Amino acid sequence: MPGLRTEMRKAQKKKRRKWFYFITVPLLFIAGFGLYIFYETYSAAKEAYVSLDRDDGKSDLREEQVTIGDEPISILLMGVEDYSSNGQHGRADTQIVVTLDPKEKKMTMTTVPRDTQVELDSPKVSERFAGTHKITEAYTFGSESGYGGDKLVVETVEKLLDIPIDEFVTVNFDGFRDIVDTLGGVTVDIKKGFWEKNIYDHNNRIYFEPGIAKLDGEEALAFVRMRKRDVAATYTRDERQRQFIKAAIDEAISAGTLFNIGEISDILGENINTSLKPKEIFTLQKMYSKMDASSIKTYTIEGVNDKVNGKYYFFPDENGLAQTTQKLKEELGLSDVMESGSESESAAGDAS
Repeated sequence: MPGLRTEMRKAQKKKRRKWFYFITVPLLFIAGFGLYIFYETYSAAKEAYVSLDRDDGKSDLREEQVTIGDEPISILLMGVEDYSSNGQHGRADTQIVVTLDPKEKKMTMTTVPRDTQVELDSPKVSERFAGTHKITEAYTFGSESGYGGDKLVVETVEKLLDIPIDEFVTVNFDGFRDIVDTLGGVTVDIKKGFWEKNIYDHNNRIYFEPGIAKLDGEEALAFVRMRKRDVAATYTRDERQRQFIKAAIDEAISAGTLFNIGEISDILGENINTSLKPKEIFTLQKMYSKMDASSIKTYTIEGVNDKVNGKYYFFPDENGLAQTTQKLKEELGLSDVMESGSESESAAGDAS
């Protein structure tokens, strides 16, 4: 029977080779496709990168440079309105300071009101832009002077809050719309009904009814933009923006990724700028891929709106602003934090 055993061994080897190829070829294909996707997303993230041009790689309000993924950091999120200027310059209509603590897996959001009165005195921009302005205009003046709108807003927010801003992410209206559509829409619980113009549809109205609704990109943009209707006084734009960001984080986590990988290269770079390097983006995405958005704390800057020389400004309450600063320093693990726990708990108005 030696001949039969030899034939059986040959058949078994052939069968094993068949299974080897059956398993290995798809794995190689998947690995190759994964490398291709990684290259595409890495290239897109690299295209979106904009340096803050800091000599020592850190904010002047930092003693030492922070390592993303190891230490608490702050990121300034900016929503830029540039559709009316054909993509040139624009205004930073939305400014939200986000703190991230990788060890505690904590995140906070603090909205800086767009009409906040600030003094622009940076020596890096044209003298004609110096003086009293709304903080939303810092982006415009920084862009027009050639210094960089992102950089000037970062510096202005640092000066206002007296905290380091380590990184920034800037998204224009098209980028915002595309991100939401890439996520497949975002579900929000609309607290009060209102309407807003759709800038992508000849300013036709989009009506929002109270209750849970899934918003596409154009609807989401209208939802977070509205600020001039009667309901805006009680259902403020800042509140809606924070509400939407939490909902978007939930949506992204449930989808398993921040973006649909196949479409990320169409969004990053063209409509999004960030000082985060590709490796840092992937580090943050990995660390916060399972965050519970309901655990995100929000802080508000209390103050009043008033008219000066025919122009409306938001004036922060000095005590409230100081408390917000101390609370954010505490979140960032900086040295000069409040010693009183009760004071910390009451900081920044309402926290949720």
